[in-house]
Formats: sequence, C-alpha cells, structure tokens
Amino acid sequence: MDFAVAVSYARQMSSARVFFKLHFMKKVSSSGRTVLTLSGSLRVFLALAPCDMRKSFDGLHAEVISRLGDDPRSGAVFVFINRSRNLLKLLHWDGTGLWVHAKRLEKGTFRWPKPADAKDGKLSLEPAALAMLTDGIDLRDGMRRAWFEREK
Repeated sequence: MDFAVAVSYARQMSSARVFFKLHFMKKVSSSGRTVLTLSGSLRVFLALAPCDMRKSFDGLHAEVISRLGDDPRSGAVFVFINRSRNLLKLLHWDGTGLWVHAKRLEKGTFRWPKPADAKDGKLSLEPAALAMLTDGIDLRDGMRRAWFEREK
C-alpha cells in the first residue's frame, strides 16, 4: 500500500488499528528478509536499566508508570532489555489495547546506553535509531556489529 493512500485511508477510517499499521510497517528487503520500519512521528523511549523479561503486558505497563514515570497509553513505544542484553521487548498502546513485541538474539548482544547516559532512567530515541538498533547496527560507530553477519 502506498503511504499517501494509507494516510488518506487512516483519515477516513480513524481506526486505531490503521494508525498502528502506519507506525509499524513491515517491508521485505532486497535480501528477502522482513524489516520493521517505524514512522518518523512515533515517540520511542528506552528504559536504560535492565528489566525482568518474565514481565509481559501488565508488568511492563507497571514498569512504565513506576520506573519511567510516563503514561503507557500515550501512544509511545517503550523498549526494555534484559540484564544480558540479548532480549528486548517493546510495549505500545494502539488506542484499543497493548502490543508487546519481543526480539531475542541467537548470538551477540544489543549495544545499550548506560543508565548514567540520561536522567529519569529513560532515553528518547528516533524511530530510525530503534530500527537500526534492532537490525544490529552499533549506534555509536554506525556499523553492523560482528555478530550480525549472517552465514551464507
């Protein structure tokens, strides 16, 4: 679906599901791999301290309120990571309910900012930076991390 057509459709429908699809669109890259693309208007916050990944909808909802001091229903995406930095979860409210997305690395770790890098325990991030982070690009060096190289 063309983006302009999708925006026009969203204005007509004003549905939360259509809104969510505009923010989280999946594309298939030239290599045949599915890539998550994020809208530039989406607000993204990283929880810098590690989180217990046994938590799901209610637990992550409580983490946003208590630890980050934010409203989980604001429409922003909240990103949490485990202590070993090989699993992350995204929490997002689409207007009708919560979504939880998870990504576990088979090898290697995500490069994650230190809690001292920001106040309030959270760091605001551009949607493009989140997409790069989940695709294995080190945001400090701008290069793919060695673990991300796929075997052919």
